[in-house]
Formats: sequence, C-alpha cells, structure tokens
Amino acid sequence: MPTQTVPHNEATISYDGKSISLPLVRGSEGETAIDIQKLRAQTGLITLDTGYGNTGSCRSTITFIDGEKGILRYRGYPIDEIAEKASFLEVAWLVIYGELPTKTQLEEFRSSVTHHTLLHENFRRFFEAFPKDAHPMAVCASSIAALTTFYQAPETDESVNDSIVRLIAKIPTIAGYAYKHSIGQPSMYPKNNLDYASNFLHMMFGTPCEPYEPDPVLARTLDLLLILHADHEQNCSTSTVRMVGSSHANLYASVSAGISALWGPLHGGANQKVVEMLERIAAEEGSAEKFLAKAKDKNDTTRLMGFGHRVYKNYDPRAAILKKHCGLVLERVGMSSRMLEIAMKLEEIALKDDYFVSHKLYPNVDFYSGVIYQALGIPVNMFTVMFAMGRMPGWIAQWLEMRHDPEFKISRPRQVYTGATQRAFVPIEKRG
Repeated sequence: MPTQTVPHNEATISYDGKSISLPLVRGSEGETAIDIQKLRAQTGLITLDTGYGNTGSCRSTITFIDGEKGILRYRGYPIDEIAEKASFLEVAWLVIYGELPTKTQLEEFRSSVTHHTLLHENFRRFFEAFPKDAHPMAVCASSIAALTTFYQAPETDESVNDSIVRLIAKIPTIAGYAYKHSIGQPSMYPKNNLDYASNFLHMMFGTPCEPYEPDPVLARTLDLLLILHADHEQNCSTSTVRMVGSSHANLYASVSAGISALWGPLHGGANQKVVEMLERIAAEEGSAEKFLAKAKDKNDTTRLMGFGHRVYKNYDPRAAILKKHCGLVLERVGMSSRMLEIAMKLEEIALKDDYFVSHKLYPNVDFYSGVIYQALGIPVNMFTVMFAMGRMPGWIAQWLEMRHDPEFKISRPRQVYTGATQRAFVPIEKRG
C-alpha cells in the first residue's frame, strides 16, 4: 500500500504570531509524519534534528521496523520466516525487485550471479598496490569504486541491472581477495559449482595446495547472517548511499560510499567491539556479574557492548534468530566457546536486571554475530566486510528506489549557523 497524504488532517505550527498548517503523511503501517517541505518557503524556518533521528528523508517500500515491538520485515515478510525458509540470493531478489522470485527467476538470477563472480585479470593487480596490512574494508570500498573503471557503459535499465548482478556476484570475491592479500596468501578463483556462501568460504579458506570443502551447515549459517543484514531501513550507510546517489553518482560509487560509512565502529564495527568485550571478560576474572556491575557504575568507563539499539527498544529479532544458531555452529566445529558462555550469562543477568530493563537495553544483532563469525574462522578485521556483503541488496534496492522516486531531488540538508557574524578582513601586517 502506498503512503498517502491524508486530507483534512494537518499539523499546525505557530510562530511569531502566525500559524501554518502542514499536511500529515501516513504510511501503510500507520506511521505518521509531518510533511515540512514547504515550511521554509512559507515561514523562513527550518527544523534542527542532529543525527536525523526524528527526520523522515524518504518514502520507502523496502523495509519496515517497529522498534518498540521488535518487528523487522522485508517487503512485508517477517524476518524470522525469511531467515528460516529462504536463501540469501532469494532474499536479495525480494529486497531489490520487491517480490519473491519464481523458481525460474531465482534459477536465472543464481546463474547470472554465479557466472559474474570472477574478477577481470587486470583488476587482480589492483590488490597488489595495497599494503599487506591494509584494512579489508578500505580494500573493499576502493575495489567497488574501481569497478566503475571496468564497466563504463551509459546508464540504462539494462546496464543498471548488469551492475546489480556484478555487485552481488563480485563482493564475495573482492572480500576473499582482500583477506588473502592481508595474510600473504595467493587469492583463490571462485568455483561455479558452489552456492553463494560456500563459494565465499572456499575463497577465504582454500589454498592451491589444500582445497577447502565447505561444511553445508556452516555455509547455511553464513547465508543466514547475510540475510539478517540484507537491509535495515534508513541507517547511516544506507542514507549515505541514497545521499551520494542523489547527485546521480553511479551505483558503484554510491555503494562504495556506503561501505565507508559502514566501516565506522558505531555502525558496522559494533560486533567487533562485542568480541573484544567478551575476550576482555574471559582474560580477566571471567565474571559476567562483576562486569555488569562495572557497566552500571556511573563512575566507571566500562560499557556493555551489543546491548541496546538506536531503533529497537525491545529484543532485536535478528539477535533472537542468531542465538539459536550459536550452539549449533560451535557444536559443528567441535569447539567449546568460553565467550559464548559469557555472552549467554551476560544476557541472562541483564534481562532480569531492573537497570538494563528500564533503559531498554536488550541484545542486538551484533551481540551474537561476532561469536558466530569467530566460530566460522572469520577474523575480526573481516567482520565489517561480512556486514557489507549482506547489506549489498539493501543498498542496491535503496539506490534504485530513490532514483525512481517521483519526488526525487538531490539531497541538500540545511544548517543553523552559529559562527562569527560579518567582520572586516585584517591585513597580515596589522595582525598581532
């Protein structure tokens, strides 16, 4: 159902003895927004909303979140149903094109992605220019931007669709190459007989001397992680993709900017902070109780990572799904995780503690994803890359939706200037 401007339903703003009525816009789930597009033209006023936490930048049909109730849906489908029943490529199609694919559509999409995983041989030399210790996220952001130089066709529906397939197909290869470069090993070519997640694991852990046979259970777990990250409404990186794309920058450049935004520890790097926290607890006294006591102490700098969310004020539904898979993965790889034990103890105590409950601090997706990534053998500096791989369909879908929006315009936020007022320039010889 499209959003609607509701007739005879307005909000009134009074200022300087005058009033202005602004229309209300309601979404298909009942969300209501004040349309302020004419506010400045009619009053000279702008709104101030640092961090855009209370500003709707667009109308979107892709993802619905109800943070109070812990609801996440892609194109109307609940995340728990999608995670249980769909593959990542199936979800990618849904997120990008708006409907679940038919069997034929999915087979053709999977075939197209599989046959575009290979990177141009000249592109392989691109990685040789990076220092060995280059962060994989920097390598991925640069590589995605560099794809523009290899695919320079004018923008048409056909060329954009080709770019979509290339991005979905090549991001695992780029990520695998980035990792191999960082550890000084030769990169592995993708294998067309493997599924999406298994192919990535092969490129991560295979070597020319020791072929890697991906475990189907571990590959399915990775597929699940990618699904849970496929889109998440107007977050920092997604908004970045839309803002860069609003200048008519191409899809590769826009996604590259999104990867850079995701790199920050307050966004995609959060699960790394969770692992570092759990390692710290395990290395010290190993007591979840003592750690939580420090986290509650206002005079202590200790922070509980992986709890709370900018949007969710209830249990993050993605965390609930991952919690079920943690034990399964650890059992499959034959390891006992002290970190998982600590994580589950932290959750158990926090969910019963009035302090954390009153502050609505519930586990988020980062709380368990880092533990699973470690169990899969993925190093900490690759965690954010995994996030980027999963988020690729969402970035693409958001870019496409923005470009086809009839209200589309270049992003141009306003500001409230607080600097010096006009003053005369002083020549350097007269300055003190």
